[in-house]
Amino acid sequence: MYQSGDDIPSKIEKNIFESSISELKKKTFVTAADIERYGDNGVTEEYTKAYRQSLEDPEGFWAEVGHELHWTKPWDRVLDDTNRPFTKWWVGGEMSVCYNAVDRHVAAGRGEQVALVHDSPMTDTVRRITYTELQNQVSRLAGKLMDLGVSRGCRVLIYMPLIPEAIVAMLATNRIGAIHSVVFGGFAARELRTRIEHAQPTVIIAASCGVEPNKIVRYKDILDEALCQSSQQPRCCIIYQRRRVLECQMEKGRDICWEEALEAEPVSCVSVEANEPLYILYTSGTTDDPKGIQRPCGHAATLCWTMHAVYGLRKGVWWSASDLGWVVGHSYICYGPLLAGLTSVLYEGKPDRTPDPGQYFRIIEQHRVNALFTIPTAFRVLKRIDPNAKHARRYCCKSLRTVFIAGEHCDQDTRNWAERILNVPVLNHWWQTETGSPVTAACLGYNVKSVPPHSAGYPVPGYDVRALREDGTECQLGEVGRLVLKLPLPPGFASTLWQADERFKKVYFESYPGYYDTQDAGWVSSDGAVWVVARADDVINVAGHRLSTAALEDVVLKHARVADAVVVGAPDPTKGDVPLCLYVMRPPQDDEEIVAESTVTQELIALVRHLIGPIAAFRKAVAVPALPRTRSGKALRGAIAKLARSQLVKLPATIEDATIFGEIKIALQRCGYAIDAPDPELTC
Repeated sequence: MYQSGDDIPSKIEKNIFESSISELKKKTFVTAADIERYGDNGVTEEYTKAYRQSLEDPEGFWAEVGHELHWTKPWDRVLDDTNRPFTKWWVGGEMSVCYNAVDRHVAAGRGEQVALVHDSPMTDTVRRITYTELQNQVSRLAGKLMDLGVSRGCRVLIYMPLIPEAIVAMLATNRIGAIHSVVFGGFAARELRTRIEHAQPTVIIAASCGVEPNKIVRYKDILDEALCQSSQQPRCCIIYQRRRVLECQMEKGRDICWEEALEAEPVSCVSVEANEPLYILYTSGTTDDPKGIQRPCGHAATLCWTMHAVYGLRKGVWWSASDLGWVVGHSYICYGPLLAGLTSVLYEGKPDRTPDPGQYFRIIEQHRVNALFTIPTAFRVLKRIDPNAKHARRYCCKSLRTVFIAGEHCDQDTRNWAERILNVPVLNHWWQTETGSPVTAACLGYNVKSVPPHSAGYPVPGYDVRALREDGTECQLGEVGRLVLKLPLPPGFASTLWQADERFKKVYFESYPGYYDTQDAGWVSSDGAVWVVARADDVINVAGHRLSTAALEDVVLKHARVADAVVVGAPDPTKGDVPLCLYVMRPPQDDEEIVAESTVTQELIALVRHLIGPIAAFRKAVAVPALPRTRSGKALRGAIAKLARSQLVKLPATIEDATIFGEIKIALQRCGYAIDAPDPELTC
């Protein structure tokens, strides 16, 4: 029943026990030939030269990158590393991120080029905004913010859905030297309140509502509730009314409508020093103790450079299928593509339900997308709903050159499916909210166009990636350890946590002095490729053997009838932990026969035993209607593992559908877990 795919090259990742390459060679299920396949996979002399320079001569390398932007005052020195980990880049240099993202392109005669495409099947609208139109709106909103008392260093909180006005608000805030903090629309009043109290914004910019497939999210009502509870009050709120969807009530004396704000006189850009804050981005699940990533303005140069160095685009149409409330939205919906003078697509919809599984392919054809950045879950959803890609065949995707995936592990079958349907490379890469841009990738700009199977690519210039043991000693090549980044970190990395320097040092740099702790587990090969196998917390210790949940999931997803799956560690009196798999069965297509859950479960157990071995102790799997994921697509493995242990689970406000946990609890109880588990609580 299962589809074997390319079993041999995937074994090296699947058997990620706490062993070195020399020890792996001794195991019967990994051969020397397997390991040798991970030699030279496309590393070019051009990449090697740039990477070496970035580590050996960082000042020379990043000085060249800095010249990607227009500076109103040249820097005094490229690097100041005297106060680690608070490294500063382009010290003393001044520029405006907004000018470089908007005005610079208008001044260069490209004002009529489309800057933003907003495609919303939710509202049946497509809007195109040129760089000239964007400049006009941004400069006028910036003028209104100045009239309201916003100045350099002040904070502006933005609570809006994925609409062009959110980007206008971000750029307008930066235009006058202020700091924006975008809050994801999925957060409820309580979490919004904590961010308001922590950031202390002078002005809040919000929309009347957001649109989901089955509901309208009343943003303004949530904002009103948050402000009623908050000890911090803004001077005023600027509200964008989505008149075709829902209009909201305005608070007299506090709320100003968007159209009125745009009647203000336009203002010019304010330049700031490269190490001043560009924005604050709060990580999810920080209600009780907000953790706001502070990003320096110099990040703009790194983003502009990555658009061609990593993603291979100097012109054309770029689509990042994310949300502005997450770091991907900040870096690669707003700033990165605009700084590089590209056209950025904003898609307000889902891969499958708005209205059908053909929307990704429609957007590629209609807007002539050249490169797509998305999460593996999007392709998993499409593969589950439309495995034969009947909807995809209605559209022509010849404009597409490359697809980039990140954010979670991608099983090889899903990646192969996407490559076959789109007929372009699907390249994995790895980065985090804290890094702000990729740590590892293929680096198309240096002609590295492929990466070893299952890997996250090669280190992007500037990043010295190591794998360390718990005692801080360096792992041998191929040995699984804690992935860390050697200091100094390149420009654009988080400069600190907002109002929490000591916490910044403790959380990220205390465990491994001299390194940033990614809190991911993985290993590095002899040619420098990096494998990210799991979050450190997701490594299961089975009788002393360390297994990655991602590696086990990769095997499970090879089964032809499995559409989605997660593996967590469940308690076992003998082995400590054992793998427990929850999977979603794919509905039968056309004339396919119906297969019983018990049959699929037994085949999964046999499949894992065949590809990984009995050492995995994989004996429990159960089908569920759906898996709990956040709106950004990440599976809530930790919540499932806690529920299996009958512990209280507090679900994040960003969960896509909290009701799924009722079915999951029943499924866990069928396996002998969660017997006394209380029902999960939703953070609100």
